[in-house]
This record gives sequence, structure tokens and C-alpha cells, in this order.
Amino acid sequence: MAAPAMPSVPQPSSTEPLLGDIETFLEGMIRAMPPERPPRRQGRPRVLPALALWAGLLVIVLRGFTGQSAVWRLLTDRGLWFFPRFSVSDQAVYNRLERGGPSALEALFRQVRDVLADRIKVAVTDGLAPFASEVMALDESTLDAVARKLPALRGLLPGDGRLLPGKLAGLFDVRRQLWHTMQFIPDPHQNEKVAARDLVATLAAGSLILADLGYFGFAWFDWLTDHGYYWVSRLRAKTSYTVIHCFYQQGEFFDGIVWLGAYRADRAAHAVRMVCFRVGNTTYRYITNVQDPQLLPALTIAQLYARRWDIELAVLLVKEHLNLHLLWSAKPVLIMQQVWAVLIIAQILQALRLEIAWRAGVDPFEVSIALLVEYAPHYAAEGRDPVEIFVERGRFLRFIRPSRRTIIEAPSIPEGAMAPLPPDVVLTRQPRYSQRKCDRHAATNST
Repeated sequence: MAAPAMPSVPQPSSTEPLLGDIETFLEGMIRAMPPERPPRRQGRPRVLPALALWAGLLVIVLRGFTGQSAVWRLLTDRGLWFFPRFSVSDQAVYNRLERGGPSALEALFRQVRDVLADRIKVAVTDGLAPFASEVMALDESTLDAVARKLPALRGLLPGDGRLLPGKLAGLFDVRRQLWHTMQFIPDPHQNEKVAARDLVATLAAGSLILADLGYFGFAWFDWLTDHGYYWVSRLRAKTSYTVIHCFYQQGEFFDGIVWLGAYRADRAAHAVRMVCFRVGNTTYRYITNVQDPQLLPALTIAQLYARRWDIELAVLLVKEHLNLHLLWSAKPVLIMQQVWAVLIIAQILQALRLEIAWRAGVDPFEVSIALLVEYAPHYAAEGRDPVEIFVERGRFLRFIRPSRRTIIEAPSIPEGAMAPLPPDVVLTRQPRYSQRKCDRHAATNST
């Protein structure tokens, strides 16, 4: 068995911080937002500017508060940054939030993503799949049930599906550890594959997609290949296939090219590569459209698929550590504002962890994101640099500790043992997809 070595982490060539204080970064982003358009109707000008409203919403998420009332208290009593204290009622703040909509925060999410991606590029050290333009994990997560506060919801029993406000579907950038794209889906029961194509279509050709078995489907795999995307998936149990070519086989280790779907009723258009091996008592089966085993060895396939777990950890940060499981309201517009505010703060914390890891010369997953969420705002409030503390005292304070992620293993292949693919092998055929409702709907709405 061969275990992958930890990637080397280049040391920073400068002591200049990439992000600095979180609230200072937020303040700069808020200042860069376009000013609010004045209302068309005549009358008294607004007391509370939109920029102050969005700044207050973001800061209460960062500081761990859990409710709209905290926005009002912050802006009227405690004060925030360069804004004066505002003399407004709590209901006025609630009304402004409800009328404000989510579009400003959604735009800020994209701006923060792009700024962070540029600032942390020197700290990005993940070298998996260098042939791919991007490496993205794709997944969905259902939002937690809302409280039964609205009149239309009061008669519902706990556990009623109508209390679920929807779900989030997103692409997570594995290399940069940032959310690339996020989409709100009002129907929490919608099949994953319906929204998948629109999400992936935002990526450049040559990107590599990692997704769990919820996305497994011949039409989905063919669509990715036809549109120039790479992908890696587990092989679903009982999936029929026919071997076209064997690169290497020894015992239970197999690496070769197969047709997915051995029967005419359901078969894929493009041949794929299948890799199977056993580690201990577990057999692993992966499939991918990267057909060259030199470009993507078996061990790297297993390592890549294991990185799909990155999106699960990113969801944990959003829902648990930043309290998105505690929805402040049952109104859709306020839910979406909370979602975008939490995602923006999550992006900054993810980038901050990457900077800490880069400066400390450790793997990013050795830096505790939960403790970063808990302690970074407090250090900043005390006028202390969170990055400096985590880097210089992180090991002693156990902010930096050995990662508990599983070491991925795969059998080694003797040099020269691979049988090359003959040049005349046919690798495409006429597909036939079983008539699944989600696949038909996705195909109709694909771009």
C-alpha cells in the first residue's frame, strides 16, 4: 500500500498580511459597494443607509449573534465602524431588511469571492489534478426547518415538510477552499441533478467535478463529457458495465476502460475509465472520463474523490459554526439575506485559515476552523492580530493540531506494467437513457 505524502507548503516570502483583520476587510468591501439609489417618491430621506444595514448584518454573523434584533442594537446603541449611531426603531430595521431583498448581498458575495481568490493565490498549494483548470465539489444541503411564527405556519406540526424553506446547491473550489457558486432552491425535495447543469455551466471548460452518488447518472456523465468537463465519481452498486480494455489487473486491482450500461435499455454514450481496488476489508470502485492512467493515476483518483468531503466541511462551517441552522425568520427574503451574509463570512474565514496555514507552514486542515470562528473576532476586538496569534501560538493553544482526515491508500502499479490503449478502440456509441423524470427535466433546462 502506498500512502500519499503531505504536499509541501511553500513559506511566505513576505510578512505583509493577505487579509488582515476580518472587520477591516469587510469595511473595505462595504465601502466599495455602490451607493443606494434614492427612493423615487418624495418625502423624508432615509435615516438608515443601505450600506450600514448590510454592514450590521454581516458583523452580527461574524460576532456570533443570532437574530435581526442584534442588527438594530448594533446600529443604534453600540455603533459600527465609521457609521454614526442611528436613531431608528427595531421595527424600522426589520422593515428595511424585508424591503431590501437579497440582491445586494448576493452581489457582495461574488465580489468577496473574487477579491479573496486574488489575495490568497500565493497561499494555494493544492496540486491535485494539475491538468484541470479548476477542481470543484458539487453538492446540495437542505436548510433547517423554520419556526412556526407566521400565521400560515402556526397550524403545522413539528416535522412537517412545509416548514423546510428550501435548500442550497453549490460548487466549492477545492483548491482555494472558497464557495464558487451558490443557488437557492425553494423546493427542498427537488432532485439534485435538476440544478446541477446550470451550476456547472458557470465553470470554464476543463474543470474537474467531484460529486457523490446522488448525482450518478449516464446522461449526467455524458453531458459533462460533451461540454468539456472532467469528472470523478464512485461506481454505484449493481451498475452494469462491459470491459473494453484492461490497462492493468492484479488480483482485485483493476484499471481499464468500460462501457457503462451492458443492456440496450440504459447505456452511456462515452466509454469511461474504471478503477477498482481493495484496502483492508473495503473495496473501492471509481469511474472517470479521464481515460489516461498516466494523467490521472489510481491513487490520485482516490485522493480526489476523498476531497469531495471538503464541501461537507464547508457546509458544516456555514450551518453549525456560523449558526445557519438557527434561521432568524420564516420569510423567504430574510432567510436569503441570512444565507448570503453567512456565506460571505464563511468565505473570509476560509481564506483566513488558508493564510494561517501558509504562514505556519502546515496543511490547511490542521488549522481548526471551529476555533478560528470562536476566537478570531475576540482577538480582533481586543486589538490583537488573529493571524499572528494563530501562527505564533497556534500549536501551543491547539488552534493548529494534526488533521484527523483519513490517509488515502491505493495499490502501487509496477513501472511499465500498463497495457496501452489500442488506437483503433471505439470509445463512443449511441446512448439510450432510461426515462427518469429528473434527467428529462434537467435535459430540458440545460444550457
